[in-house]
Amino acid sequence: MLTNPISASEVGTLWLTYQEKTLIMRLLEYFMKHADDEESRNLSGGLWQELNFYVLEMEKIFEKQGMVCPIGFTKADVNLDAPKLYDNGFDIMFLRLLKEVSMGMYTININMAYNNEVMQIYEGLTTVTQKIYKLATLYLLQKGILSLPPKVTMPRTTEYIESKSYLSGFSPFGEKRVLNNIEVGIIHHGIESNNIGMQLVTGFAQCAKNKEVRDYFVKGKELAKKQIKMFEDILLESDIQFSATSGSTVTTSTVPPFSDKLMMFCVFLLNGFSIVGNSFATFFTLRNDLTMKTALLAKDIYFYGHEGVKIMIKNGWFEEPPQMEDRKRIIDRDE
Repeated sequence: MLTNPISASEVGTLWLTYQEKTLIMRLLEYFMKHADDEESRNLSGGLWQELNFYVLEMEKIFEKQGMVCPIGFTKADVNLDAPKLYDNGFDIMFLRLLKEVSMGMYTININMAYNNEVMQIYEGLTTVTQKIYKLATLYLLQKGILSLPPKVTMPRTTEYIESKSYLSGFSPFGEKRVLNNIEVGIIHHGIESNNIGMQLVTGFAQCAKNKEVRDYFVKGKELAKKQIKMFEDILLESDIQFSATSGSTVTTSTVPPFSDKLMMFCVFLLNGFSIVGNSFATFFTLRNDLTMKTALLAKDIYFYGHEGVKIMIKNGWFEEPPQMEDRKRIIDRDE
């Protein structure tokens, strides 16, 4: 008898982590093949080695626990001979965004872990992710690809909010207070991540084989543009001239480097990350108009993501997560 079985929550988080890690490894294999320089190739290669170790560790746990290993994403989901789809540092820009997603997921996953081996996996992955995120950021800054957030005059005094008008912003005729630095940071991140997402789905739309999938990615591109415009307009209203656009570009290639299944699941993961990010923004932006706008965006992202799930299920691309026992079906089996 197994002395230390893993719980339902750990089965679930390990399953999702396995999906994510095998997907990222396929992306990295393509990025390594088409890297802009040796440094970016080493970044992708180093991360691949680290992730491969933890994928094998997860497979050991699955075997020990008597759990079937998920399919995830395999060599069949990547075409290394496809021409370059993205240029000018996009690989590291996207790698950095993926590490943001991973950091958020590990925080949730380790909070749902009780088995020591499972906790060790998430502790190790967290260390790897923070290291790669830092190296990717420094690389992009050195290359002049990543834009810094706006500069600000340093505060010299501390104060408390004295009026509920601090929260106002709904009235088109009322005066809106200047953005605070928390809000500027949230808006900066929104522009930056949506710009990367817009480039990603533009490339996906160019090379997807399925017409419905291509149309879905085009819709995602328009959603990202809508968010970028909204955030940039808010900055301009506060006389903050700023752009988080990168120098990355999408080539004209239409040869798919990835399967439609992989590209759809990749967007599915990013949609989840976006909803969490918008929830954070909705709560911590204290001006009413910003709160309402970020909440409405979260709604748009949710329905866009839900549409993507239906497309994946329709095409048999969404691997079913492990489920609890269907007691009613077991009991009623002879009826």
